[in-house]
Formats: sequence, structure tokens, C-alpha cells
Amino acid sequence: MTADGNAKVWGDRLAITGTNMVIGLGLVFLIVPLLVAGLLAFDARDYLGPLPPPGLSLHWFEKLFSQDYVVDGLTTSLEIAVLATVINVVIGTAAAVGLDRGEFRGKGVIMGAFLSPLIVPAVVTGFALLLFLSKIGVVSGFPRLLAGHIIITLPYALRATLASLVGRDKRLTEAALILGATEKQAFWSVTLPLIRTGIVTGAVFTFAISMDDVAVSLFLTDPTTYTLPVALVSNMRASFDLTIAAAAVLLVGITAILIIILERLVGFDRLIGQGMFR
Repeated sequence: MTADGNAKVWGDRLAITGTNMVIGLGLVFLIVPLLVAGLLAFDARDYLGPLPPPGLSLHWFEKLFSQDYVVDGLTTSLEIAVLATVINVVIGTAAAVGLDRGEFRGKGVIMGAFLSPLIVPAVVTGFALLLFLSKIGVVSGFPRLLAGHIIITLPYALRATLASLVGRDKRLTEAALILGATEKQAFWSVTLPLIRTGIVTGAVFTFAISMDDVAVSLFLTDPTTYTLPVALVSNMRASFDLTIAAAAVLLVGITAILIIILERLVGFDRLIGQGMFR
């Protein structure tokens, strides 16, 4: 092998090694905090001590669910997340179909408006919504939180559904129309089954983002209506203990359940690999 060939081989090996190191460091950065939080959540001690804990216990979870403030926040988070998911599936699907089929002036502007919550800082969005909703007389926490969560999660439902529409075979819909189906029948019988992957994916991401939001929710709560992350932040400021670790494990568990649902209903091979739109 020539010198140039040897240099190329060593260069490839160094590139592969460097890539693997970066991936490994990324995994460590993501996983280690979760492992630490998991250990602390089951710590049998009544205080924050050095790792590893001398014993394991569920008393931090018992303390977490014994606090009415936290339980009320969890209930509100679930209600908001479910409602935002249902509403955004409807809005996102309708908007995606309209943007996919329509060719009109200003289409890019409309798309940018729908996706703007991904670009605008969450603090700015929350503060702007607080001012706007206060001006029009919406002072109750629940409708304000619902409006905020719909806005910040809509881009995920829209983009996932739009991706499915772009990847579908439009000839199937055209064939249905040629065979005598109406536009409504063609949508429900052909288009909707073809894009269900994107709809389910958007719904799962919408629910997860809604459950996790803090920045926007902080601006839109009231003394009696607040989400779980807001309750946890308030508790952490008042008296820091390991209930925050128990809550972190709870949220990780909810996310894991959503991932399992996504795998069962859609399949990661269809979501990110070959055959996604088949």
C-alpha cells in the first residue's frame, strides 16, 4: 500500500474513533444525570447525602404524592396535555393538508407563523401571551395554560403530519377520485390511513412537550391552577429535598411510556428508517 493509501486509512480510523468518542461522551452526558437522579429518588436517607445511598426506599415518592400541591399540579398537567394533544392533532392535520394541497401567495409566511414558536424564546412567548390574554379579559389559569400549550406544541403536530403528507403516494388519492370517491371519502379512506404515522408521532411529541414545559407555564398560572413543573420549581425554591428527584423519575417514566407507545403504534423503523410512509 502506498504512503497516500496508508495516510487515508489512518485518517479514516481517526475519524471513526473521534466520532465514536463524541457519541460516547454524548451518551454519558445524557444518561449519567438520569442515573444519579434515579439513585437519589430511592435514597433511604432523609437528607441529600453522598452517593451511593446506604439503602433504598420509596419514601420520597410517598412524600411527593402526599403533597396536595404537587398532586394538583400533576392533575392539571395531564388535563392540559391531553386537551392540547387532541386539539393540536385536529388543527395540525387540517393545516398540514391545506398547506400540502394549496398553492397560493403567502404560503411560506403562513408556514413560518405556524412554526414560529420553535424560534421565539419561550419566555417571550409566555410574557406576550400573558399580556394579550389579560387585555382580552382571560384571567383564569386553566384557559391561559391551555392556550399557551396549544401554541408551543402545535409546530410538532404540524411538522410530523406534513412530513407524512410529503412522503405519501398522491396517485393513490387520485385513483380513489377517479374511481368515484368524493374528496371527503378519499381523505378518510386513503389519505388519513397513509398519514397516521405522522399524526401519532405528532400527538406523542405534543403530549411530551406539554408535560415538560416550564418557561411558558410560569407566566400563565394562577394561585389555584398550575402545572407539575411549576409546582416542582416552587417546591425547590421553598425547601430543596429529594422529592424533586422522585418527580424527575416520574417524568422520565412517563416519557418512557410514550416512547413504548410510539414504538408499538408506529415503530421506530418506520418513523426514522426505511418504509416510513409505506
